[in-house]
Amino acid sequence: MFGLFGLSYEFRWSVLWVDPHLTWLLNGLSTTLRLAAISWIIAVLLGIIFGAMRTVSFRPAHAIATVYVEFFRNVPLLVWLFFWYFGAPEVFPEFLKQWFIRHGIEFWSGVAAISIYHGSRLAEVIRSGIQAIPKTQLEAGLSSGLSVIETYRLILIPVALRLIVPPATNESLNLLKNTSLAMTIGVAELTFAARQIETYTAKAVEALTAAALIYLVLCLTISMIMNKIERKYAIPGLIARGTGAEH
Repeated sequence: MFGLFGLSYEFRWSVLWVDPHLTWLLNGLSTTLRLAAISWIIAVLLGIIFGAMRTVSFRPAHAIATVYVEFFRNVPLLVWLFFWYFGAPEVFPEFLKQWFIRHGIEFWSGVAAISIYHGSRLAEVIRSGIQAIPKTQLEAGLSSGLSVIETYRLILIPVALRLIVPPATNESLNLLKNTSLAMTIGVAELTFAARQIETYTAKAVEALTAAALIYLVLCLTISMIMNKIERKYAIPGLIARGTGAEH
């Protein structure tokens, strides 16, 4: 059939499920999920902290958060990967540097770069969510005897997290897909595994198609989960203004 279209390429999909190729793919998938999960948790925590700081009237806190957001989100992620892998370890104390080398410096450099970069982007998403909440919520919290920190922790941030599900979903998907860049510093994630199969078999179409389909399934699964969360926790009449999670 392919000959009718003048294609001379011979497809051999069986290379994907024979060892060690299948093992490489499964290990790469496992590494991708670990890298994405750890980075996402750290990024969300950073996003909440600095996103909230961007909305307070205390100028030093606002300035620190602004510097963090503008500094990290406006430099390409690939540069941060190289920085944390090649640059940062050189200034670590020797015992700390050796510990990271023994425990997978490539992986933890990837975690540092991805989590800090996406934390700065999520901070803007969370800032937009907090600013979408009527100021009367803050005033009501303060008038009831809560401190500013308690008002943010108990009222504003929980509400904001319910408002920002759509842009936060976009940012989460971007984070998952950006884990593929970690292959540039030697992290054996999914894209690394696909390239390894292609190198050993010369079957680039099969290997990269498998990786693409796996990423597609992962992203669609995350999208469905987040859509259910959005429908369950949506607040009628309140919509977060601003995006902050553009591709």
